[in-house]
Amino acid sequence: MEDGEHNDNGGGSGHNVVDIYPLSRYYFSSKDAIPEKDDSLADRIQRLKASYAAHGLRTCVEGVLLVLGVHLPFLWGLMVELFQHPHVLLLQVKNSFFKLPGGRLRPGESDIEGLKRKLSRKLSLDESCVNDEWQVDECIGIWWRSEFETLPFPYLPPNTHRPKECAKLFLVRLPRNRQFVVPKNLKLLAVPLCQIHDNSKTYGPIISGIPHLLSKFYFNTIHD
Repeated sequence: MEDGEHNDNGGGSGHNVVDIYPLSRYYFSSKDAIPEKDDSLADRIQRLKASYAAHGLRTCVEGVLLVLGVHLPFLWGLMVELFQHPHVLLLQVKNSFFKLPGGRLRPGESDIEGLKRKLSRKLSLDESCVNDEWQVDECIGIWWRSEFETLPFPYLPPNTHRPKECAKLFLVRLPRNRQFVVPKNLKLLAVPLCQIHDNSKTYGPIISGIPHLLSKFYFNTIHD
């Protein structure tokens, strides 16, 4: 077992227990920026429509990576102890919108291999091959988009016979320590679950729904 303080917040056992390690155990550096595919939302929608016409349903896979946060100072006279609270690793694009690490699958590519490839491209130094060190766990949620201009739903909307996009969320279990290498045009942020909960205005419906999806897991928080 890991040295340090352990806290199983639900007394669970087995597969539903998720070990979460402090952010201080991880190392961060940068690499060359990933070229932007679109200059505007209109350009993105046009590209997605062209892709759908050529390949059909667009399937995306995204990873949910959890860490423990930091001990914050006094806030309005109250001690905020978020260092014991799980945080989700999010990528921030152009200091504006947030997204989970992941992306579109290639034709014929499996969910797991595709997500490992995308995680390596966004968060590892070596992106030329799949990083087998990524421990991709179960799928915890599936979202559907009936049209590229509409918001995604956690179910297939009625009377939708040809959905345009399917997004699958997978829990990714992190080891005790590792290095994250992030493209220079992206920021990797650790955001507390209590901040993203039902906060679709800031994080969108998929990210803001993550706390609900994680409610079936027990968090074993392991401190330094």
